[in-house]
Amino acid sequence: MAIVTTSKKFCSVNPLKMSQPIGGALAFLGIANCMPVLHGSQGCTAFGLVLFVRHFREAIPLQTTAMNEVTTIMGGRDNIEQALLNIYKRAKPEIVGLCTTGLTETKGEDIHGDLKLIRERNPELAELPIVFVDTPDFKDAFQDGWAKAVTRIVEELVEKTEETIPGQVNLLPGSHLTSADLEEIVETIEAFGLTPIVLPDLSGSLDGHIPEQFSPTTIGGTTVEQIHSMGGSLATIAVGQQMESAALELEMRTGVPYTLFDRLTGLDANDRFLMFLSGLSGKPVPLKYRRQRSQLADAMLDAHFYTGGKKIAIGAEPDLMWSVGTLLADMGCEITAAITTTHSPQLEKMPCEEVVIGDLEDLEMRAKGCDLLLTHAHGRQASERLGIPLLRIGIPCFDRLGAAHKLTVGYRGTRDFIFEVANLFLEHTHEGTPDSWPLPEKYDDPVTQTTAA
Repeated sequence: MAIVTTSKKFCSVNPLKMSQPIGGALAFLGIANCMPVLHGSQGCTAFGLVLFVRHFREAIPLQTTAMNEVTTIMGGRDNIEQALLNIYKRAKPEIVGLCTTGLTETKGEDIHGDLKLIRERNPELAELPIVFVDTPDFKDAFQDGWAKAVTRIVEELVEKTEETIPGQVNLLPGSHLTSADLEEIVETIEAFGLTPIVLPDLSGSLDGHIPEQFSPTTIGGTTVEQIHSMGGSLATIAVGQQMESAALELEMRTGVPYTLFDRLTGLDANDRFLMFLSGLSGKPVPLKYRRQRSQLADAMLDAHFYTGGKKIAIGAEPDLMWSVGTLLADMGCEITAAITTTHSPQLEKMPCEEVVIGDLEDLEMRAKGCDLLLTHAHGRQASERLGIPLLRIGIPCFDRLGAAHKLTVGYRGTRDFIFEVANLFLEHTHEGTPDSWPLPEKYDDPVTQTTAA
């Protein structure tokens, strides 16, 4: 059990967290033919746009209501109306996701009332789904904005149906999962003869593919029709503590029961996941997963010589920190520093003494003497100053390619992640590790089969 504390500094030094509007916008980017809009200044949207482009290295559709000094004081209804009309005429989206920012939240506008009036004055917008989410960036963090956006999508679009669609299940993934993670989970669900509807599905929109033709909106993801049908599924699978609110809302609206998996990284976690799918589908676990499980167990045996006793420092969103931290603790690592961005029920369960809600300065101060630093790309300066290797996890990762294709879930993802960590320890060998132990005066070389003196 960890003690959760909050940094009391007057300012954030090298911030770790990203804001709620960015998390909400990313969730909408997983909806097909969607246009996310940030209700705020142009600078607010430009920041998020640059961050996503640098991380995913893809074209990102993201619009703004372009608030200025006057409209911030007088109210932004006209800006919202003009933005929606321009988007409707030029981009032709099937859905619009509207997220607030700190600028408009501080003013305190009645957005729900404004949207009602805007629809009455513009009949062409009557049939356009507009999902509005309160995401002030002066509180909470990235995964909170993602969770709120998914919950609002469920509230606005999911319909209750009387008939159950055979084999259909809902998958609500957390913001800490990559496109590759989603592809692995979907492939696993489909292996049991089930058909998953992913909300939101970044593996369809931000997986780094080249579209056949240009689109001003998102180029893939979950369709509005699929979202409408989620009320007829057999069950809902939520991955990450952040998704419990959306899963609960879906169950209350439609009666579809949900099961929450706090992580899908690790041996035990994937055992539980596969047994759940087997029970849900009535089919045995495919043989290929038995072999993958065996490979993971062997990888853990091979790697524990190099991970056991190592001191690590983690800075990440709560669900990502929980997934990575518990796995490394299982591998014998000691978590000496754990810094996160927002409150979560998982924090007290972390296998360390203390979890701090703070910034990268807090992480750097507590990471002295550690063997490995795990955080996003903004931790590279701390890694250089401390002289310890950095393993990049989470968003943003703007100084490496393939961030969207990094796999850490399932037996295969867990295996590869363990090898990645162990190889970093092998590369930065310290005194006391097997590779640095002195050889005896005489030994048999297993490669040359000779005796050395």
